[in-house]
Amino acid sequence: MQLKNFLSALLILLAVLAGHTSWSQETIRQQPCVNESYKPIIDSVKQLYKEKGYSLLREASMMMESDFEMPVVVPLTGKMIYQFIFIGDPGSRLYEVRMYDYNEKQVFYKKHLWGDVDGNVISFEYAPQFTEYHMIKAVQSHKTKKKGLCGYVMMFRRNGM
Repeated sequence: MQLKNFLSALLILLAVLAGHTSWSQETIRQQPCVNESYKPIIDSVKQLYKEKGYSLLREASMMMESDFEMPVVVPLTGKMIYQFIFIGDPGSRLYEVRMYDYNEKQVFYKKHLWGDVDGNVISFEYAPQFTEYHMIKAVQSHKTKKKGLCGYVMMFRRNGM
């Protein structure tokens, strides 16, 4: 009976220690940002792709740091056509988006500079061969503002496919 009580007490102690260890670890979580100046662009992009026969699947704002990639993992269905949009801070001088498939092979890359026609918006269409997770990595580079850059991502899928 004493052995059973000892084992129970030991299991409780281990559970408490394991829980305490996980609480003390820092977790990196994506922080949303609010930038009202993006709202007209976001609304017009949503309307444009709705008219083109797309449905909005996901959208998110994200707090970014200059020159640091922000990864976004998305599940994609094979043979479906997707449209991805990244909107960066208007004051940044460089915007890049890369996409990798499940095997970490780069399947898309695009770069815009501050004075480009499309400016702070990068959009691209993609149709994966297989149903699998993909990772999108967005980065922007700002001359003076190192932290607190706002980024916005949207993922659409073409209807009727």
